[in-house]
Amino acid sequence: MTVTAADEQIRTLDFSKDQRIEAAIEVVFETLLEEIGPGNEGPPGQKMPMKLEAWPGGRWFRDLGQNAGHLWGHVQVIKPPTLLEICGPMFMSYPAAGHIAYRLKADGKATVLTLRHRAFGQIPEDHIAGVRMGWGQMLERIAKAAMKR
Repeated sequence: MTVTAADEQIRTLDFSKDQRIEAAIEVVFETLLEEIGPGNEGPPGQKMPMKLEAWPGGRWFRDLGQNAGHLWGHVQVIKPPTLLEICGPMFMSYPAAGHIAYRLKADGKATVLTLRHRAFGQIPEDHIAGVRMGWGQMLERIAKAAMKR
């Protein structure tokens, strides 16, 4: 017998945002790897101990030390400095599958970074709403850090 509660419905998430960054594409790509890896932040001002193995099949995970942590995904595609794709549950600790793509395109001396996060599963509605804020904050951090380099 299968019982499905309202909060266990299958939902989809599709978030996309472009961020224009006044920095060279190579600088933005390097900054992206730093900001989603060891320089990552959770809520503003709080470090989030993330590691990114920047090669095909590499892991992206939250490292809590002593062999504890949370797998966010695996690198599906990496083509420096134009593309990074990761597939996995990301931050979702419930039945879900996700894919995130960071696409970079040079635009004169600037770079347009496009982030697209798509997922499906038993995603609570408040998490779907929170994605907009969280990824938006990350894009802003990447832009600020890249422009400082």
